[in-house]
Amino acid sequence: MDKIKIRGGNQLNGKIYISGAKNAALPLICASLLTKESIRLTNMPILSDIKSLNSLLEVLGTKIEEKTELKSGFESKTYTYTTDKFDSLVAPYDYVRKMRASYYVLGPLLAREGYVELSLPGGCAIGARPMDIHLNSLELMGAKIEIKNGYVVADAKNGLTAAHIIFPKASVGATCNVLMAATLAKGTTKIENAAKEPEIADLIDLLTKMGAKIEGRNTSILTIEGVKELKSAEHEVVADRIEAGSYAIAAAITKGRIELVNAKSEHLQTPLNILRNMDIKIIEKPQSVVVDARNALMQGQDIMTDYYPGFPTDLQAQFMALMTVVPGASMVTENIWENRFMHVPELMRMGANINIHGYASAIVRGVKKLSGAPVMATDLRASFALVLAGLVAEGETVVNRVYHLDRGYERLEEKLKAVGADIERVKEED
Repeated sequence: MDKIKIRGGNQLNGKIYISGAKNAALPLICASLLTKESIRLTNMPILSDIKSLNSLLEVLGTKIEEKTELKSGFESKTYTYTTDKFDSLVAPYDYVRKMRASYYVLGPLLAREGYVELSLPGGCAIGARPMDIHLNSLELMGAKIEIKNGYVVADAKNGLTAAHIIFPKASVGATCNVLMAATLAKGTTKIENAAKEPEIADLIDLLTKMGAKIEGRNTSILTIEGVKELKSAEHEVVADRIEAGSYAIAAAITKGRIELVNAKSEHLQTPLNILRNMDIKIIEKPQSVVVDARNALMQGQDIMTDYYPGFPTDLQAQFMALMTVVPGASMVTENIWENRFMHVPELMRMGANINIHGYASAIVRGVKKLSGAPVMATDLRASFALVLAGLVAEGETVVNRVYHLDRGYERLEEKLKAVGADIERVKEED
């Protein structure tokens, strides 16, 4: 198992290319299951989660063509997915356990084939994330659903039918799943309290190119008129706003200047405004965002995670790492997931001053310095928070369990090293 070693203290300056968004790419891949024709996805990130989902689709019968292309001088992948027929309608445990987003096959398989067996999913250990909203919604659309031996068995042998669905909370996963299912359902489906994340809009854009009839893009009410079949399409995956936000914080914590090439500032307004409030200069360009903290007189800021366009829960851990070395006190409130402060004990090992109140709030008091230490990554975003802490800590920080990082950050060491970080990946035996 690999580790990442970081020797802190270097100011980061330069350009980082922001890859295609993992959280957009995963449902886009599964949308390819809705048609017999080919779906071509460009600007795909090179991540273990993409490889895992591709492996699952190959088990189902999808033929995948892979091509490496250059975008702005950086490598990215293009995949072409063709599922002319299915070899299996079972998503096995050995594949699904590796990543929670495997559940995106549920809606497309039910819609196109009327049957699916899906192992209950795995993923990051950041609290209970039940599939109730997905399953209840699909039942409203006529599916019969049972849980047997750790599998969701869903049957809609007569096809799915339209329904009026009101989500109890704005779930991104449920919005994607029901949206895809509704494209081939009989009649017109209405989803209320739908998630509004940019990744949802990206999925709607692909489905529309495939021939779906969807109204309400970027709103909480989606109306989907079912069609008989969907067709071939090509689509470029939107830039990863969480990766962009993470590297923006890297510029801030090292008091450097980084240009985030390919980043979409319109998808990052809430976190960018927090950085602006910290006296950090933000320059929004048509094809990039510049984060310049070289002369910033930073002070602590409070954040409260919320559904988009609120502060992203997936940037909470990274922001907390920044607050550990900023003068003043900050309150961090987590409103989306429970058990998402697992990075706190690891940051405290490095000298951070953090007090957790209940299960949803933490007070962070900035310290003058952090000290390098061996730390353990607990989930994807917490892993990057520990890398950030290592970038400014005195001495050497060793981040263990970096397979979490490989799920969501493409070539992290290479990108950070290019802007001045002293960072390397080493094998366990080293």
